[in-house]
Amino acid sequence: MKIVTKQKLEKYFNLTKTALKMVKENIIPGKEKYAKEIIEMVKNYLSDAKHFELKGNYIDSFAALNYAHGWLDSGVRLDIFNVRDNKLFTIK
Repeated sequence: MKIVTKQKLEKYFNLTKTALKMVKENIIPGKEKYAKEIIEMVKNYLSDAKHFELKGNYIDSFAALNYAHGWLDSGVRLDIFNVRDNKLFTIK
């Protein structure tokens, strides 16, 4: 059974924060309302992930990080954000 380590959490915190920064800079005109909702959800999940990490609950922290990144991916797939980075996002 694999475990979630502090190093793995750091990697995914950095990955998701990088992806969040990228989408904030690439909102498709006219989609700002939807972008704002997605970005707010991502920030909430990142906050949850940090909370769980500080409590030593790495599993739930990792899960929250995955939800955060999933929100970003959905925004990209729904053409709310104009990014073409296939390493950070699941793109068409």
